[in-house]
Amino acid sequence: MRSKTHCHYCGNQLMHKTWEGRQRLFCASCDLPLYENPIPATCLVTIDAQDRVLLVKRSVDPKKGFWCLPGGFMELDETPESAGIRELREETGLTGQIDMLLGVLTHPSQNYHTILMTGFLVRSFTGDLVAGDDADEAKWFALDRLPEIAFTSHEQFIKSYVVAYAHTNPSGS
Repeated sequence: MRSKTHCHYCGNQLMHKTWEGRQRLFCASCDLPLYENPIPATCLVTIDAQDRVLLVKRSVDPKKGFWCLPGGFMELDETPESAGIRELREETGLTGQIDMLLGVLTHPSQNYHTILMTGFLVRSFTGDLVAGDDADEAKWFALDRLPEIAFTSHEQFIKSYVVAYAHTNPSGS
């Protein structure tokens, strides 16, 4: 993994310094620490009327060719919810509404060190399903017949839905 070498404000070289009890990158010219934080991202467990989950097949690395939940990185002007809805539209063609928060997890990343992943449940959506943006395919899967999922955080959000919210058939048929 690459590390930062220059201040993003003034361009001068960063040094290591103990600041607030931790070793941090520090700019002597600005007299400021460089706080390195997780990168915020979001994903959506989108469930249809048959209690199937929507997955997209990744067309980009990392994990190109693997299935995952629709989602991606937040932009500066977005909330986690609006980022998730934007990603759903970009990757699947669907417009949805957040039903509830499923959780917040961290996920290791080769490129960004740590991703702060927020997972939401979507059961209300409209539109025609079509793969777009970073997806080669978009497809509904029965919860008991999922393909290998690209990211453990996505697996955990699907499991959270299954444990707490998946519909059961009370008639047993």
